[in-house]
Amino acid sequence: MKKISILGSTGSIGKQTIDIVCKQNDIQILGLTANTNIDLLEKQIELVKPQVVAVMDEQKASILKKKIGSKVEVLSGMDGLIRVATLEKVDIVVTAVVGMIGIRPTVEAIKASKDIALANKETLVTAGQIIMDLIKEYKVNIFPVDSEHSAIFQSLKGENKKEVSKILLTASGGPFRGKNTEQLKDITKAQALNHPNWSMGPKITIDSATLMNKGLEVIEAKWLFDVAPDQIQVVVHPQSIIHSMVEYNDGSVIAQLGVPDMRIPIQYALNYPRRVENNIRKLDLFKVASLTFEEPDIKTFRCLELAYRALEEGGSILSVLNAANELAVKKFLEDKVRFLEIPEIIEYAMDKHCNIKNPSLTNIFEAEKETYEIIESKWG
Repeated sequence: MKKISILGSTGSIGKQTIDIVCKQNDIQILGLTANTNIDLLEKQIELVKPQVVAVMDEQKASILKKKIGSKVEVLSGMDGLIRVATLEKVDIVVTAVVGMIGIRPTVEAIKASKDIALANKETLVTAGQIIMDLIKEYKVNIFPVDSEHSAIFQSLKGENKKEVSKILLTASGGPFRGKNTEQLKDITKAQALNHPNWSMGPKITIDSATLMNKGLEVIEAKWLFDVAPDQIQVVVHPQSIIHSMVEYNDGSVIAQLGVPDMRIPIQYALNYPRRVENNIRKLDLFKVASLTFEEPDIKTFRCLELAYRALEEGGSILSVLNAANELAVKKFLEDKVRFLEIPEIIEYAMDKHCNIKNPSLTNIFEAEKETYEIIESKWG
């Protein structure tokens, strides 16, 4: 019986992870965490009966504790998050929280010799060197949950990584593929949240619309697969059937295909190296009929270009890129800035930053704080 904890169980990835576990009989959930959604968390507690749960919001944690009594141990704040991530009997920690809040519990989980099923982009984007050094030091595994990185992981299986020529990272292009800057001037929140292929949380859906999601994935791929930035090529593939590819030095390209359903890579990460049968719709190539590919328009969708710039520079500017994007997206979702202001805000914060080449965790969190202050001083 494999035992797991889910950090961010009330989010999109967390809910789908629980759905997978409930359909298998050989995985047990020992810990769950949520930010503020205690109503859903209470339902999840009844469903999977974990030993420990944590709620980031202390007041919400107190309310939950009163509602469920002594059924399960209820913790709060970062200490609670770390406790759930380091439960003694847990084998794998699914890190599905949104934001840099995922870094500390991931670090502590690795130090507690837990394997990581990674769905939190910010952990590798901002602290990639630190995390990968810890993975090697503590001899644990990191299993990518993103469909693209899972595809690369699968396409590398059994191959010599020294023979990799290029990572071909696919992107759907989002809801605004083919539009120019003029057409994006008056984009609404509702339009940006209407992704053509994937069902995701609001933040990642907006990131997909700006192509920042792909930029963050480029940075993740650099750390996960130990390749140079110029070895990662983004390919727009509107059908989202090929989830990514690996090109080798002999010209061979190996790809992973499947329907666009996040439960497939989640299940693969939880069960690796096994493949487990499921009731997820199978790929019908006759219905797909054709697959198409395009170059990304980095002049219109400047977030991807900014991500490559940050990756080339390295250091603490990666934290600035991430923090500036988080705040810019938050402001867009609150109708405080326009869609095209998102890359403007990110570039402004990056230009203002004094880069630290080998940042510590303290430097990373300080860069985040400074970035928020810089942005609020102009867009607050």
